[in-house]
Amino acid sequence: MIASYPQARLRRTRATAWSRALHREVLITPADLIWPLFVTEGTGVEQPIASLPGVSRWSVDGMVARAREAVDLGIPCLALFPNTQAERRSDDGREALNPDNLMCRAIRAIRDACGDAIGILTDVALDPYTTHGQDGLVNHAGYVENDATVEVLVGQSLNQAAAGADIIAPSDMMDGRIGAIRDALEGASHANVQIMSYAAKYASAFYGPFRDAVGSRGLLKGDKKTYQMDPGNAEEALREVELDLAEGADSVMVKPGLPYLDIAVRVKEAFGVPVFAYQVSGEYAMIEAAVAAGAGERDALVLETLLAFKRAGCSGVLTYHAAHAARLLNR
Repeated sequence: MIASYPQARLRRTRATAWSRALHREVLITPADLIWPLFVTEGTGVEQPIASLPGVSRWSVDGMVARAREAVDLGIPCLALFPNTQAERRSDDGREALNPDNLMCRAIRAIRDACGDAIGILTDVALDPYTTHGQDGLVNHAGYVENDATVEVLVGQSLNQAAAGADIIAPSDMMDGRIGAIRDALEGASHANVQIMSYAAKYASAFYGPFRDAVGSRGLLKGDKKTYQMDPGNAEEALREVELDLAEGADSVMVKPGLPYLDIAVRVKEAFGVPVFAYQVSGEYAMIEAAVAAGAGERDALVLETLLAFKRAGCSGVLTYHAAHAARLLNR
């Protein structure tokens, strides 16, 4: 039984800063952040991304510098995404299997520079490597083939694990790919390589700037609604998560983030496993647009949105604001 007013005054504990800190239920720290980074060809290259103000593509040497920065800031993990050159893209995405592709070179360079001081999470999907911008292999009717795609994703995963990836993160949403990748990793003596499954990835309108960053927006033919989830579905998300956990996922992801906090809460309550959220490119761009318009203050917006993910039960957040947030939190 809770006392009633005036015996209970909930404002008592809010009256001073020290008391608010003492009674705070959820905290965000740099250790809760994963920093997504885009790698491009060349040396000494920084390419600002117009639709993601403040975010750039970096050549491999720049990625190493960002990795060292992350270590200094206390950010435990990077998420890598390649901007593959047009001449290396193909209908079958074969560049994903090249052991010397852009992603693998970035993995090796970061590992050589930082050792085990930082984790490396790698995207597994074919959209950065295909000429059609889809996440898998497309048949004559324009349909993304599931099982044939899974075979390529397995090879891509092994390629990245051999280069030194710590976490394989399949973002393709093909059925059965987690089990196939887990079996392949075990068979290739990569037992300690984690799988963070994009288990509840929605066919969202919030991905546009990301597609600019990896160079696939202008290439995409059709949409991704036959494999990414319908935004109206929640029960289906629980089924997707349950299947991926049964197949060997170590953690699961909800994507996008803020518009799907209800899904993060339900997944955490249903399964009690590590749940991550991706604060996607459109969410980042909206915050930056609000700041540019004078409608909000960046520091407060960034920290409040990140706190929302933790309050929803997320173990961590992939966010393009990771370095900025870590600097604020380290003050």
